[in-house]
Amino acid sequence: MSEHRTVGPIAARKALIKSFAIKQPIFVWGAPGIGKSETIAQIGRDTNSLVIDVRLSLWDPTDIKGVPYFDDKSGTMKWAPPSELPSMEYAKGFERIILFLDELNSAAPSVQQAAYQLVLDRKVGTYTLPDNVVIVAAGNRESDKGVTYRMPAPLSNRFTHIEMAVVFDDWFVWATNNNIHKNIIGFLNWSKSDLYNFDPKSNFRAFATPRSWSFVNKLITDDDMDDETATTLITGSVGEGVAIKFAAYQRLADKLPNPSDILSGSVKKLKDKEISAMYALTIGLCYELKDSFEKEHPLKKDHVNNFFEFIMANFETELVIMAVRVAINTYKLPLLPDEISCFSEFSAKYSKYITRALA
Repeated sequence: MSEHRTVGPIAARKALIKSFAIKQPIFVWGAPGIGKSETIAQIGRDTNSLVIDVRLSLWDPTDIKGVPYFDDKSGTMKWAPPSELPSMEYAKGFERIILFLDELNSAAPSVQQAAYQLVLDRKVGTYTLPDNVVIVAAGNRESDKGVTYRMPAPLSNRFTHIEMAVVFDDWFVWATNNNIHKNIIGFLNWSKSDLYNFDPKSNFRAFATPRSWSFVNKLITDDDMDDETATTLITGSVGEGVAIKFAAYQRLADKLPNPSDILSGSVKKLKDKEISAMYALTIGLCYELKDSFEKEHPLKKDHVNNFFEFIMANFETELVIMAVRVAINTYKLPLLPDEISCFSEFSAKYSKYITRALA
């Protein structure tokens, strides 16, 4: 167990945004593949900020300070700053620039020393950071068995430090909002421990992380791939044990009815109620309801009614709650009680669970 306070991606996002607002440099620690870089990139997209990703582990000290050259007009030696660092003129084109010093503690000590002045004084050599540039750094912990160097105390003391960890509910919100395949979301809801199984003491090359599941998502949404190749690549992404479980899960999930047929009312009963595969159907129904809402406003009453009638008739309580939580909390769908014919029955049966789930 970590001796440090840890936060999930959602809490880390809030801390990052606050630090950016007051221009306080912040360091995000965490194991590989948990979404540190993605969280920062997402903030950039959501706030219309430019993210400049600098992998310091690939830099030399002179890459930060710049290259010396002789100025024949002044007769003195000057420094040409690296092109990756934004000039004053370039920075004027953006409301905010996020300078992301990734893998900072994987950089050689001499590079960290050069970075110290940039972080502490917001300048290095003759280069000065524009006022609208904020600094964030990230790196793996020493316990993760990666290539790391102990950060000098003066540099460490310049940052606010947070340690990020995998939180399933945070990943679930991100996955449903980013169209991760329903079979992946369904499988990991059924087997949450398989979202992240990194063990620094293990010799396995492939292991499950939020990042490696993103690789799997690309694989299973690629129609131009045979099953054997897909199995090989999925195994190489999340490890053999998890890949075997996921393949078995997909075979079951693919036998379930099409969610569009459920919303249209042509399918009302579920014949095969294999509980593990039904998680994928739950997510598929929510996806289909969201697509229906996006294509046609307002949301069709018959689709909403068929949605509620089906989940009540065929799902266990846990899946009913999950379906409504995704539809309302994640997708913000306007499921109005007055327009749901079976709402009285639904409320009597599930209101105490729904209130807690939507809190």
